[in-house]
Amino acid sequence: MKIDVVDTLHQPEYTGKNRCEPCTLLNLFIAAVLGSAVARKSKLAGAVAFGVSIALIYLRGYLVPGTPTLTKRYLPPEVLTWFGKDPEPELASGFGGGAPTTPASETADSSTHAVSSGADEAAENGSLADDTDETGDADASDDVADTSDEGVAAGDELEVFFVEQGILEPCEDADDLCLTDEFESAWAAETDPLVDSEITAEMVAEAFGISTDDGQDLELVARDDAQILQADSTWLGQWPSRAALIADIAASRVLQSDVVGWDAYDPEEKGPILNGLRMFLETCPTTGGDIQMGEETVESCCSSHKVIAVTCEDSGERLFEHQLPDAEA
Repeated sequence: MKIDVVDTLHQPEYTGKNRCEPCTLLNLFIAAVLGSAVARKSKLAGAVAFGVSIALIYLRGYLVPGTPTLTKRYLPPEVLTWFGKDPEPELASGFGGGAPTTPASETADSSTHAVSSGADEAAENGSLADDTDETGDADASDDVADTSDEGVAAGDELEVFFVEQGILEPCEDADDLCLTDEFESAWAAETDPLVDSEITAEMVAEAFGISTDDGQDLELVARDDAQILQADSTWLGQWPSRAALIADIAASRVLQSDVVGWDAYDPEEKGPILNGLRMFLETCPTTGGDIQMGEETVESCCSSHKVIAVTCEDSGERLFEHQLPDAEA
């Protein structure tokens, strides 16, 4: 019976590694005030009240109902950083993916396919911005559009790259860009064998050009739907689903054949390109079903954010996510 009660009260989403320290400290303070108030009439009752409060905070993560919601809604980001909590969401944006530094301009119902998340990261890492690599060899980026024009936005740079490489073209029935038939067919041909195969860390390393010569131990870890690539327990990348990871591996194999110098691109350059390319998928890589786009909420221990999410309609596998600018969930 005691075990059943503990299991009923326990909330793993707010305890352990998911515990919100600000919430815990606030509730411990409330527990102390409550215990002191009760102890004025009875020291024993005060001790019991404080003990029960501590137990509830330990099992549930909080004492006062609604604390997580109130904290996410009203606690300033500056306060979260005091406790080592990143106020930005941990988005599953593929290799090296993270929250973009430049706000996106698209909305969920205007599917213009502006690949801002990948473009922002590409701009930060210097991909598509330099005509030569670190050794001065221009061959690796000869086919990349000249993006030195300050009037070209980062998202446009990546779209220009896709168009010039024969990956995207104007859609026939919409004012938008779509995958070319040739690239879409090649991508599907590389994807199909992967659907029923075991995806390994070595396959991911090969797709992104990650060197293992230094002896680092690569590991691909599944956490709920997400696929996480680690090197000696250090986080390298996170994909929102197995379908998204399969799409990246398959796309990299096609780009290896179609893009001159693809092997010379750094993993940090390939990551945003492949992440952005997933925005243009018309069918789910693993099921062949339809793709849907909409707004969803990404939750962390102490905050919540609205994101644009591209999802497989029949399986629910998420293929792409990007935080909406100045959005409050």
